[in-house]
Formats: sequence, structure tokens, C-alpha cells
Amino acid sequence: MIEAVLHRLIDANRLSPEAAEAVRAEQHKTGKPLAVVLTHAGHVPEEAVLDAMAAHLGIPMLTDLEGARVNVQFIEKVPIEFARHHAVVALNGANGALLIATADPLDTYPLDEVGMLLGREIAPVVAPREKILSLVSNAYEMDLSAVDSMLGGLDSASLEGITREIAESEDLADMANKAPIVKLLNTILFQALKQRASDVHIQPYERHVQARYRIDGILYDVMRIPKVVQEAVISRIKVMGKMDIAERRVPQDGQTSFVAGGREVDVRISTIPSVNGERAVMRLQDKSTGIYDLRKIGLLERDLETMTRLIAMAHGIILVTGPTGSGKTTTLYAALKEINGPEVNIITIEDPVEYQLPGISQVQVSNKKGMTFATGLRSIVRQDPDVIMVGEIRDLETAGIAIQSALTGHLVFSTLHTNDASGAVSRLLDLGCEPFLVNSALIAVAAQRLVRRVCLACREAYAPAGEELAANDLARAQLKDGLLYRARGCPACQSTGYMGRMGIYEILQIDDAVKDEITRRESSAAIKKNAIERGRLATLRQDGMAKAALGLTTIDEVRRVTQLDIA
Repeated sequence: MIEAVLHRLIDANRLSPEAAEAVRAEQHKTGKPLAVVLTHAGHVPEEAVLDAMAAHLGIPMLTDLEGARVNVQFIEKVPIEFARHHAVVALNGANGALLIATADPLDTYPLDEVGMLLGREIAPVVAPREKILSLVSNAYEMDLSAVDSMLGGLDSASLEGITREIAESEDLADMANKAPIVKLLNTILFQALKQRASDVHIQPYERHVQARYRIDGILYDVMRIPKVVQEAVISRIKVMGKMDIAERRVPQDGQTSFVAGGREVDVRISTIPSVNGERAVMRLQDKSTGIYDLRKIGLLERDLETMTRLIAMAHGIILVTGPTGSGKTTTLYAALKEINGPEVNIITIEDPVEYQLPGISQVQVSNKKGMTFATGLRSIVRQDPDVIMVGEIRDLETAGIAIQSALTGHLVFSTLHTNDASGAVSRLLDLGCEPFLVNSALIAVAAQRLVRRVCLACREAYAPAGEELAANDLARAQLKDGLLYRARGCPACQSTGYMGRMGIYEILQIDDAVKDEITRRESSAAIKKNAIERGRLATLRQDGMAKAALGLTTIDEVRRVTQLDIA
């Protein structure tokens, strides 16, 4: 069908044969809709492409959707993310017909999915992508009945009182008799749990307040809240976190917990003043998920064997590095769970204690009370520990105590904020640690990132071209069944094409060659380059591509999170 459309454009002198060949290659490589490839490359206006598609398929073309009425069932049953991702919308046609406007009529999957969700026969029509997306946004934003019903009948007097109504550890499923603001916040949190969100953002703008969920590391807009109740919503959040409602000029932190459908959830709350009022972020930690097993966090067999061997050592420092939100703490908890037992004394010092580990003593950092990482670590060493976990090495004092602890017979785990494994070595030297001490104490550094797992329900298999494999340092022999996968999007994964996350890893073991480089204060780039050449290091991107080759994620996802990986 793509060939037929390209030939129509060539015959109409809209496209040259050379440009058509480039379009074929780009479309095959990226899997993007034909209209998007042609338009972005500047070859043909979108309207001309859609007109050719409509003529080839024999379906109507709508150039203008002004005044079009979106089907109510479509709004109720089809997630807005699905409609936006696939650029589809259901319209009420004449005589009760259901029209599905699409910007990519060559892709029948979303049309079939919408027909199945609505349980009706559909008639496809073609329309420009921007017109469809605009209509989708307007239709879903106008459908504020759920928010309006929760906020109905509020006046200024009731707004002041509702923030006082709070019952700790209540079940969010029981919302029938709650005050409107309480019910609204409960609904937002309950939906966040259903959609596997890790964070809930309440972000004020000039004319409205936007609720957003972070799902698998990506932020999504989910609900518009009227500006008039902004202060009441933020106050309710502060009451939940036992924070000062009257203080609006400085950042605040709080904590609470609740039960949702029998699941106990901890919530860390942060507020900060902004130009348009205070914004709040709530981090959700579902206790029912438990601590991840070392075998379930994404380590390939090679790295799992290496990590299992390293954490069984009697003494030394093992560092886990990466940016905020890259899963460092989860990896450390999985390691501690693996070696935990009645014969091992494990003590941690964390900021904050994110999960409580049975059989392990955990200490909370409190700068106000003088309990810093350094002071806490000094005290922990006197508690006869076998294994110590330090939440983060931030300064020379903490690094120095951690190194001394490792040299006196303790196994120490900690984290650093660096881009790759070799960067952790340079960071310790930059903090002021002596090279001979780093050589003596450090046994390994594991850098990591999180990539989204491709949704198994809707992933699309394809046979990659040789150019794509070469560009991503992959060999066809690595591929499972000779195929790679693209993300599509379905209702099961909120139309993202991904479901859940896993780690990708870069493990640098401190062997004699690396110790020599540390002594000479070689740069992190040189240490990394030499380790790769010696076959002692697989980079983050290489590990990610190996997982894409196994069908666990996609090449696009790996490239997204490893943009700074030089290899």
C-alpha cells in the first residue's frame, strides 16, 4: 500500500523517484507513519499525502474538523493517550454512523481497536494529524464532569473547612461520603496506583492546575483542575503530609501513608513555591510490591554471575552510580536481600529509608539533629557490622570513612551521581581521596539506567535492515528469531507501547590494569576505553542493545536513555 501511495505522488509530480527511495528507507528504518516521514522531510505537504491515501483506499477525506462532534462513548472508553498516540478520533456521522478519523489510514490496528472497544461497526475517514489532535484535546478537556461533580457546590467558606477533614490510613476505595477536595485527591491517588505511577505532580499554571503522573519514568498529563480550588488542593496535600498549611514561601517536605484496596502505600510529599502558586509532588511507594530480587532487576546472566560473586566478598567498596531515579537504591536493596541472613550483621544509613528490610538495621539521616552520613557512618562502624550500606557518598569525609571501613574488614555499598562506571573513580579522586586508598578499597563500580520494557501485548516484530544493525552495534546472530521489536501502544499499556521497567548495567571491576590507571590518575574516558578494548567492560548502550536483541525492550528506548554513552 505504501508503494501505491508513493507511485500516486510520483505520477502527480509531487515526489521525485530519488526522494521516494529516501522516504522508503526512512520509513522502513523508523516505522513512522508515511505521512509523518514525507511531511517532516519536506517532500510533500501532509494534505497531499492524505489525499493520495484516501484516493487509493477509496475513503473520504476531511480537510476541516471545525464543528465536528466527538462520540461520547469514545471519550469514555478510549484513553486520551491512545487517541493522541495514534491520532484517531470517533465522530458522529449522519444516520447514526460512527466515523473514525485517522491521520494514518494505512495502519488498521488503532481502527480495529477502537471498533472493538466501542462494540460498533466503523467507517474510516482521513483527516490531518494536527486537526485530529486538536479535536482530541478539546474533547477530553471539555469532559470535566468527574472533576466538576466532586467540586460542585463549593464556596469560600467550605474551602477553608475541607482541608481539616482527614483520617489517617483510610481506604481510598471508600470515597462515597468524603468532602469534595478529599474525594478529588483520593481519586487522583487511586488512579495513580491503578496506572502504576511512581509520582503524582500537581503543577499550577496561570489559568488552571495540571495533575500529571510519572509512569515508567515518563510524565503524562491526566487531569485539569480548576484554578479556583488550587489552594484548597495544596492545603489538603499539606494536611496529609503533616506540613505547615500557613507557610507558602518556602519548600516543605512531608510523609503519609494510606491503604488502597488492601494495598499499603507510603507517600513522600514535597512542595515548592512557584510563580503561579505552590506545586506539589507526591512519590508513591507501594509496600505490597516488596523488594526486588537480584534476578529480576534486569541483569543478564553474565552480569548476574559477576554481581553475585562481588557481593559475596568479605570486604571492600562496591559503588552503584547513575542519575536520580535510575534505580540505584533498588539494586542495592536487592544485593542486601541476597546476602542477608542471621549470621550477617547489616546496617544501613539512608536519606530517606525508602523500604524497611527485615533483619537489617536501618538508620535515617537527619541533618537537623546532626545525623549526617559521615557522623552516622562513624557510629555504625562501632556497632560491629559485617556489611554497611551508605545511601550516598557526597563529600570527602563520608568517602574517607567508607574507605577506612572497607580497609578494616567491612563490605561497604554506596552510590555516587556519575554518568558511567569509570566516572565514579574520577569522582572519588576529585573529592580528595588518595589513589592508593581507592586502589586498596574499591572492588567494583556498577553504572545503571532504567529502560522501559516493551509491552508484550502489542509489540510489533520486524526484521531489521543491515544498516540499522550496524548503526546500533548489533549482529544478526544476536537477535532472537532474527527479529527486533517496535512499541505500538494498546489500552493495556495506556497506549505507550511499554509496560514496566528494567535496568541496564555497566560493571567495571577494579583489576590490576585499572589500579595502575588510578595510580597514574588517568581520565575516566581513558579508563573506560582501555577496559572496553581489553574486553573487561560492556557499556550501558551495549547492555541495552543486548536486551533489545532479546525482545525485552526497543532500540529507540535504549538510545533514549544512553545518549551520553560514547560507545
